[in-house]
Amino acid sequence: AKHINSSLLALKEVISKLQAKEKHIPYRNSKLTYLLRDNLGGDSKTLAIVCCSPHVNHYHESSNSIRFAYDASKVELKNDRVFSA
Repeated sequence: AKHINSSLLALKEVISKLQAKEKHIPYRNSKLTYLLRDNLGGDSKTLAIVCCSPHVNHYHESSNSIRFAYDASKVELKNDRVFSA
């Protein structure tokens, strides 16, 4: 679970940097963001699927998941960058 959380944190950082339209995007901070760099930074559409639980014990996790998906939906991915492997 530790590696999954660090990858999701790196993904959140990349999404935040894209949203702020910063010049440097840290795609190499995790394998997940490195593999998704063309899809995240190119001219593409991104879909976030969020699993939420209605149970009160899972409120915090569900709330964080919804907030993450909302932040991801606000990123405009149209840019002129060209990436190569």
